[in-house]
Amino acid sequence: MTGEHRPRSILLVEDNPVDLDLALRAFSRQGAECRIEVARDGEEALAFMHRWERGHPLPALVLLDIKLPRVNGLEVLRQLKSHPRFGYIPVVMLTTSGEDADLGQAYELGANSYIIKPVNFARFIEVTEQIEQYWCLLNALPN
Repeated sequence: MTGEHRPRSILLVEDNPVDLDLALRAFSRQGAECRIEVARDGEEALAFMHRWERGHPLPALVLLDIKLPRVNGLEVLRQLKSHPRFGYIPVVMLTTSGEDADLGQAYELGANSYIIKPVNFARFIEVTEQIEQYWCLLNALPN
């Protein structure tokens, strides 16, 4: 069965309050169909895997920053992608880092996409709309 019946949510992993507010406003402004769940650091993001193991609905997508406190985003990505049950969940790196080393490592660890955060709010809205359209509405995942 395709993933069309799964609950639609995005796990947004972002520690910067300004960037978090920007992302939440961008998704809200476009009338996002996906529910947005938030983890404010890498440790909170990893705690979601424990929730999923207990039956909490899986997200359609994880939007993951790299520069996070407590556990960095690349380590979160490594643990998520190596998990036997959750490794298929798409992860889009949404970060200010345009460093080649971060980009290369993210893809080596299994990132599905890498987006450098736009600084312009109008462009950020466009990006969030495209993210939701593809990853939440078009992309099919197993249940």
